[in-house]
Amino acid sequence: MRALDRKLLRDLWYLRGQALAIALVIGAGLAAVLMSISTLDSLQTTRAIYYRDYGFAHIFASLKRAPESLGERIAALPGVDRVATRVWAPVTIEIAGFTDPVSGLLVSAPRAGRADLNRLYLRAGRLLDPNRSDEVIIGDAFAEAHAFKPGDRLGVIVNGKRKQLNIVGIALSPEFIYQISPHAIFPDFARFGVLWMAHDALATAFDMDGAFNNVTLTLARGAREADVIERLDAVLERYGGLGAYGREDQLSHRFLSQEFTQLEQMGRTFSVIFLGVAVFLLNMVVTRLVSTQREEIATLKAFGYSNASIGLHYAKLVVAIVLLGIVAGVAAGIWLGQGLSHTYMEYYRFPYLHFQLRPSIVLGATLTTAVAALIGTVFAVRRAVRLPPAQAMRPEPPPLYRATLMERLGLQRWLSQPSRMILRHIERRPVKSALSVLGIGLAGGIVISGTFMTDAVDFMVEAEFRMAQREDIAVSFTEPTSYRALHELAALPGVTRVEPVRAVPVRLRHGQHIYRTAIQGLAPDADLHRTLDTHLQPVSFPPDGIVLTDYLGTRLDLKPGDLLTVEVLDGSQPVREVPVVGFVQQYIGTGGYMDLAALNRLLREDRAITGAFLAVDAHQRENVYARLKKMPRVAGVQVHENAIRNYYASIGDLLLTFMTFIAGLAGAITFGVVYNSARITLSERSRELASLRVLGFTRGEIAYILLGELALLTLAAIPLGFMVGRALSAHFIATIHQELFRVPLVLNPDTYALSAGIVLASAIISGLIVRRRLDRLDLIAVLKTKE
Repeated sequence: MRALDRKLLRDLWYLRGQALAIALVIGAGLAAVLMSISTLDSLQTTRAIYYRDYGFAHIFASLKRAPESLGERIAALPGVDRVATRVWAPVTIEIAGFTDPVSGLLVSAPRAGRADLNRLYLRAGRLLDPNRSDEVIIGDAFAEAHAFKPGDRLGVIVNGKRKQLNIVGIALSPEFIYQISPHAIFPDFARFGVLWMAHDALATAFDMDGAFNNVTLTLARGAREADVIERLDAVLERYGGLGAYGREDQLSHRFLSQEFTQLEQMGRTFSVIFLGVAVFLLNMVVTRLVSTQREEIATLKAFGYSNASIGLHYAKLVVAIVLLGIVAGVAAGIWLGQGLSHTYMEYYRFPYLHFQLRPSIVLGATLTTAVAALIGTVFAVRRAVRLPPAQAMRPEPPPLYRATLMERLGLQRWLSQPSRMILRHIERRPVKSALSVLGIGLAGGIVISGTFMTDAVDFMVEAEFRMAQREDIAVSFTEPTSYRALHELAALPGVTRVEPVRAVPVRLRHGQHIYRTAIQGLAPDADLHRTLDTHLQPVSFPPDGIVLTDYLGTRLDLKPGDLLTVEVLDGSQPVREVPVVGFVQQYIGTGGYMDLAALNRLLREDRAITGAFLAVDAHQRENVYARLKKMPRVAGVQVHENAIRNYYASIGDLLLTFMTFIAGLAGAITFGVVYNSARITLSERSRELASLRVLGFTRGEIAYILLGELALLTLAAIPLGFMVGRALSAHFIATIHQELFRVPLVLNPDTYALSAGIVLASAIISGLIVRRRLDRLDLIAVLKTKE
């Protein structure tokens, strides 16, 4: 083994603490990148395979009623490959011992010999017997929430008639990966379920023999989706078609795509932040580490080693440390990626997970880290080898003496000699001090960027579910009905207030921009369900015109006063021009709002509503639930407290899980940075501190000099970390601004305190470790030096 290689092994052992800390920074940054990218790749790959293998349709359409023979005409349309007609309808589900309202969607199962679209993945039990009318297959999320298994019985109200069904199977469908009620924003597996019945049995139950009210189809190769949708709408128009739509507007796919977009944006943002910060800190640490070995480099030159040999030696040292971090980072990234992927699997019902991590991603992140480290090494070694060996063997000459700011202000009498030494050292080396503050500040900043989401989620819940939506129960009807339904609801024991609402599915057009959503008509004196402006104050609706959520206004490129084309997708499907009168702040969901009377005038209909918001006496809620279950016109019931719980259990949990992983990695980087700063400072000043010990300073005094400097730099870095964290959080929010929800920039004092606490804890632990090394300084070696 060559002498330099033996030196390399000795250096690695001697620097093992610093090497591990540097590897920790590299590993944490790399793990954050690989965790995000592997999770996204795995989920997208799993979805693509699932869609392909189980025939997920390209286009979907609902209608009032059409004869089965129409399916052949649809199949003959240009651009259509396969067609599947079916029956589906909302139902009320009764579960023994469960008092909350439970709604469901009953879908006719794929039929043998027909186009095999949206096939079921059977997780337990068997398929339906087409000759039995009392069998049902239920979605696995609903089954899991209520511990149902094949052989159990389930009560449903089908078309106003109570019916007992036998559960024969538990299944998944590519159409319902995100199992959510049409009347909700977040999934509630316990209170909404998807059920499949044999087609003929379901058609008979809903008086749809020989007919269908829903159709799905796939596109032929090369067909344009928009053209096929236009042709399909023309065919279904006379049958009460509600507007065909593609995958991008299919409820499950739409939510899933938005979640993937958000995950991609979060992953990209944090990848840049973490890897960028890790690379910067690595470069800074390596530069200072190599500079502490200036005398060794000079000695090697004196023995005849070339600059290239010395540079290669230190490159090997850095590569060894980087490889340690890379191995740990890749392993941690895969482990965290698998864990995060399985967390997503709890909410998105895939039958299996194809976990993958592209080698190109690992290679790219690895090369970026290694190149950055080597750049720092080259510059540091280059500076050291430029000096003549005789000069480089000497310690760096101390800076010219000058009075510190405190001394110039005449405050030195208030400071002890060690305190003045601390301030003098910081002031005479402003670049090193500034880099230390910057490094610790960046580390503290990424802690904030990894933990602020808790504040944002809590604020969104407060604004949306407690200030805007203040109802106890939201009721939706099977079809538009008259105001008389309000009187029936108001007469229920325990109901203290009722407010009407009408929701209308629409397609909004402005210029080249198109968006499918819903318009809600609210009463002018609405108090239970309100819309808020940017100052969280209630907005009153004008008698004419539409108010849009701010996100939708941006998406459609609208400003107040613009005319918006509204294509109603219900009833007679009128097309109207409506002026935009303003925008409202909304963090969850999108849509438009109008005065209820104005919306009914727009539709040229009398006083019709599609639902109501109820305030209910807390002691009477179960009685109200029971009465609502018996009302045949009630299609769905959303309990307000359940909506909050579902938000935390779905979107909130996923966000917080992701951010928890990020926060843990941020904490690891913080410790690695602070510890390295302390160790390198000790290496740089060990001769000086040992000399002070020889001159009579106590161990406590030299510890105070070194650790006092670390403390001052750490305290100076904390406010910088606050500013960096806020800037990183704002950048992160800007990247995940999307349809499902918009995250506000909210940073509570607790988040700042957590960041400061992690930085201070890292400094304290690092200080204790460094203090032990201070006690082992070699005083004899100092006495032997001629300086």
